[in-house]
Amino acid sequence: MIPLITHTPRLLILAASRALLTAELHKPHYFPVLLGAALPADWPPGAYNRHAMEYFLEQLTAGGRTAAGWYGWYALRKAEGDTPRTLVGAGGFLGPPDAAGTAEISYSIAADWRGQGLATELVAGLVQQAAATGMVRRLLAHPAADSPAAAQVLLRNGFAPTGPAADGRPGFARAVEPAMPA
Repeated sequence: MIPLITHTPRLLILAASRALLTAELHKPHYFPVLLGAALPADWPPGAYNRHAMEYFLEQLTAGGRTAAGWYGWYALRKAEGDTPRTLVGAGGFLGPPDAAGTAEISYSIAADWRGQGLATELVAGLVQQAAATGMVRRLLAHPAADSPAAAQVLLRNGFAPTGPAADGRPGFARAVEPAMPA
């Protein structure tokens, strides 16, 4: 089983579970209680929508324990001063790596929390998580074509442009060095 939590300087990044996704989809008033975090007014952000939540829940249900950590992740801004721990974004993998060790990531930050470097930190945490699994050798990302900020986040995390995908979104890739076992 792969680690289901990772930390960056300002974020706790937590793998989605069936319980969290079920609450998010069907009992949204319990969702922040289960997370132990405040929710931004515009939740869910960007491409992380109901369809994505349902897909992640379906995959976790079908895949059982081996699917844990290979789909959605929540980015929680650590409490600081008068600001409580707050859910600021979502990201994750679109599934386990293929036979060559390639996996794809996606990410989104709530509007009120953009422009603070949190997307860069979230992607760094996902890269760290990919390395920790020992299974990922290459990461791909396909941000929205109309989001130059998303492309900058990837570039700051060592991704390089690969050309557009079939749907016109820009493509990015980076190598991943598996973490050495402790």
